[in-house]
Amino acid sequence: MGDKNMLDVDLYELLGIDVNCTVQDVKKAYRKKALSCHPDKNPDNPRAAELFHELSRALEILTDESARAAYDKVLRARKAAKLRHKELDSRRKKLKEDLEAREKKAEELAARKRNNFDTRTDEEKLQAEIERLRKEGSKQLEEEVEYVRRQVELEKENKKGASLEDNSCSRLTLRWSCDKSDETNGGYSYDTLHKMFCKYGDIVALVVLPKKKGRALVEFQSREAAELAVQLEKGLASNPLTVDWLQAPQAGKAATRSGPRLSDMDSGNKPGLFPSVGKGQAGEIGHGMPSFSFDPDFQEPQSQVDLEDMVFRRLRQAEERKRLIEELKNEDS
Repeated sequence: MGDKNMLDVDLYELLGIDVNCTVQDVKKAYRKKALSCHPDKNPDNPRAAELFHELSRALEILTDESARAAYDKVLRARKAAKLRHKELDSRRKKLKEDLEAREKKAEELAARKRNNFDTRTDEEKLQAEIERLRKEGSKQLEEEVEYVRRQVELEKENKKGASLEDNSCSRLTLRWSCDKSDETNGGYSYDTLHKMFCKYGDIVALVVLPKKKGRALVEFQSREAAELAVQLEKGLASNPLTVDWLQAPQAGKAATRSGPRLSDMDSGNKPGLFPSVGKGQAGEIGHGMPSFSFDPDFQEPQSQVDLEDMVFRRLRQAEERKRLIEELKNEDS
């Protein structure tokens, strides 16, 4: 919003405040609106930067006593004129405007004859106040803009921390006793494990490792469901389960039980944790879960946690592909 258009905007309406509000009310309204439209929080909205600038200019004028007084005078005059115009028909309004223009011109000519009188119009005085603020700068504006910037950065950090916490605190590793030659996998299949763990909460992914007998991974939608599973699930009485966190939560965030880390599951030759997983293989991903396989040129990540994250990511990608295929089939039919 350029300064020339400032006279045509109701700054109080822009901030959503009353004309008689205090400076603190102005700052409070500015913070609320500026936080919601800050360019850093709306990178895809080309209007965000312009609106943020408009709010800043409104704050600058309404928190300066002299500039606000000049603006209020212009605003009152405009509202009064607008109200009078509504009460007049078009012909009377035109006559009235012509008369007011002549009177105003006569007043200006008379004022110029008096050297000690300020001959500027109210609009010109307001424009002068805006120019003064531009040259002097507004300390209150600088403080509020900096406050909004810090709040935006803080929200970004909080969201980033919450995202990392959600990823690490809802994934579990499952371990049980099983001989390599045991075709029943120690009594644990996808359906058996799903039935055991779904009672704690929604399951995002469940993988029974095909190359590692007696091993599985499960990811819950919420950390609370994972906590319950760690604390309560024992598995089959004839072959108990050991349930552990894929990545241990921070102290005070969730309860843990002793058990092996997923990094303990892989030893000897290391082509990868899941060389391939597909239908028909032992430990097949169960009903409703898409199959997937790894690239033969796969390079093992730097850490086991990176590898495990990749497993879940590829599982989700496979699920998304399956969903798209089903949608295309439905459209064709």
